[in-house]
Amino acid sequence: MYRQRFGLTGHPFPKNAKGDKLFTDSDGYRRLERLFGMLIEDPGLGILTAEPGTGKTAAIRNLAHALPEPQYRIVYLCDTQVGPVDLYRTLAWELGIEPAFRRVALWRDLKARLLHMVDERDERPVLIIDEAHHLPERFLSDFSAFLNFAFDSRDLFTTWIVGHTELRSRLKLNRYAALRTRIVASVHLEPYTNRDVFSKFIAHGLGAAGAKGTILTDSARELVFRASGGLARDVSKIVRRAFRIAAERELSFVDDVVMEAAIGEAAAL
Repeated sequence: MYRQRFGLTGHPFPKNAKGDKLFTDSDGYRRLERLFGMLIEDPGLGILTAEPGTGKTAAIRNLAHALPEPQYRIVYLCDTQVGPVDLYRTLAWELGIEPAFRRVALWRDLKARLLHMVDERDERPVLIIDEAHHLPERFLSDFSAFLNFAFDSRDLFTTWIVGHTELRSRLKLNRYAALRTRIVASVHLEPYTNRDVFSKFIAHGLGAAGAKGTILTDSARELVFRASGGLARDVSKIVRRAFRIAAERELSFVDDVVMEAAIGEAAAL
């Protein structure tokens, strides 16, 4: 209903945004883009962290989907609240392998498939493990060994471990020292707490929905800036509610009164 009233072609801040519809005008994204490209050229282990709702998954998805197929094979895992062997079994299924029951056979088959992909088929695997703050201790402890190929003389594929900020603290523990020393790229995405960057984010998110003209007053923008703390997910929820409320009140713009109502609704969830 509100899209028709405001002449929008889609929802503001689309969740499936990619390419020119994803907001990339921030220092954090540019750093991630640079290091992502570095690990594509020279495979290794990267870590990406952020607070929930900052947009880390959208950012890494945008970069991964831009890689040409079939040269690159993207494998995305996010069900991390399982045992270590189940994680390797999921990886096996994603690579088209019937998972072996015993861990030793499972590792053997996975490594053989990865070597075949790289050396025989000239494919470049890119493994993304999301929700990594839930990864079990055993997996983090032995993943370094899984990355060991040919007497540790080859970095066979690119891996990005993506999770909440707390993941960084976990990896500082001595039991994960072997994995920590393999990290060659590290990025932490911050919320949009700089007003100039936030304004660009708002303009981009509205533009991605086809918005034209000023449909969000300056005072309304300031309110959502303060209420959201610059978290992309919260901005999206609040602004969409604000448009709905404005449409119900037959308004042609979102002012501070409407925005306060939207913020109140979001806070009540």
